[in-house]
Amino acid sequence: MEAWITMQLISVVELNRAIEHLKQGGVVVYPTESSYGIGCMASNAAAVARVFALKRRPLEKILPLIIGSVDEAKRLITWSPIAEKLAVEYWPGPLTIVAPATAAGKQLAPGILAPDGTIALRVSPHPIARTLVEAVGPIISTSANSGGAPACFDVSSIQSWLGTTDDVMVIDAGALPRDLPSTLVRITQSGYEILRKGQAVV
Repeated sequence: MEAWITMQLISVVELNRAIEHLKQGGVVVYPTESSYGIGCMASNAAAVARVFALKRRPLEKILPLIIGSVDEAKRLITWSPIAEKLAVEYWPGPLTIVAPATAAGKQLAPGILAPDGTIALRVSPHPIARTLVEAVGPIISTSANSGGAPACFDVSSIQSWLGTTDDVMVIDAGALPRDLPSTLVRITQSGYEILRKGQAVV
């Protein structure tokens, strides 16, 4: 299987190859509404560990998720009126919600559940990201770069970073707009707090 998918318009064939790669425990670089992300199935511990290794990311720095729907969010995090309000207003969109994990959320691979029992997730509006999660379930969504490096908006910079790594499939959707990352909010007992300002104005 070729590691690099290079085309401006991604066909069903290429997307199906990426989906199969994820199902087999592979890692995929894919476009999102903010930048290129790197991820894998959130249920696959070995693949999640591979993402940590590729990014040289400290294990205590948890990885966020992209999910396919509000119903999936309700399965993974403790739902609340404020979560409902934010989801209705901002999803699909660049808003990541941090909230206590449910029993199902706690069963995801190590590196997703924070020490305080929360996980971070969003419903992406990007059609390729959405197609992937609708096919395989929640996937890791962290920027496709080495820890601390700038976000990548085209695959040439990602290829320089990955080098000769041949076990990562990269979906080339062309140059992406240089947008801010998602806004990050934590649900609290009295409402929410903004952990990171980003695209979504909350």
